[in-house]
Amino acid sequence: MTSARPVDPYGQDAQHYHPPQAYPQPQQGPPPPQSPPPSASQSPGTQGSGVRVARTGARTVPRTRKARLRVAKADPWSVMKVSFLLSIALGICTIIAVSVLWMVMDAMGVFSTIGETITEATETDSESGFDLEAFLSLPRVLIFTSVIAVIDVVLATALATLGAFMYNLSAGFVGGVEVTLAEDE
Repeated sequence: MTSARPVDPYGQDAQHYHPPQAYPQPQQGPPPPQSPPPSASQSPGTQGSGVRVARTGARTVPRTRKARLRVAKADPWSVMKVSFLLSIALGICTIIAVSVLWMVMDAMGVFSTIGETITEATETDSESGFDLEAFLSLPRVLIFTSVIAVIDVVLATALATLGAFMYNLSAGFVGGVEVTLAEDE
C-alpha cells in the first residue's frame, strides 16, 4: 500500500526541512581545547593556526550585507500588466477627484456666479446668453473625465510596454542598470 503523501521531487522531507542558514550554527559539542597564549612574535588577534580570533572587549558592529545586481531585462508582458493595472487605478482616482472637486465647487456657488457673469456678457435682445451651469453639469463632466481616463489607460499601457522593449534593446548594448541592495542585520 502506498503512502497518501506525494513524493518530494527534491528528496527533502517536509517535516524535517530546515531552510539554509546565512551563518553556521554554533556546535553543540564539548568546548574546543584552550590554546596557549600567543607569543610576542604573533599579533594579538591571531593564533598559530592562522585563524583570526576576535579580540576580547572589542565592540561588534552589525555588518551590512550588500549585493550588486544588474537589471538585464524587463519582461514586456509583465510591464504591460502592471502598467495597465496602475493606469486603471489612476483613472479611477481621477474620476473620483474630479467628481469631488465639482461637488465642492458647486456647493461654493462657483458655477452659478461665473455662469451669471457669462450669461450677462453673452446675452442679446433676441437670445439668452450662454448657460455655463447647463454646459458644466456633473454628468457631462464625468463623461468627459471617463473618456480622458480611458485614453490615458490605453496610452500609458502602450508607452510602458514600448519603454520595456526599448530598455531591453539598450540593456543589450550597455548591460542594464546596476542596483546595489543592502540588508541590515
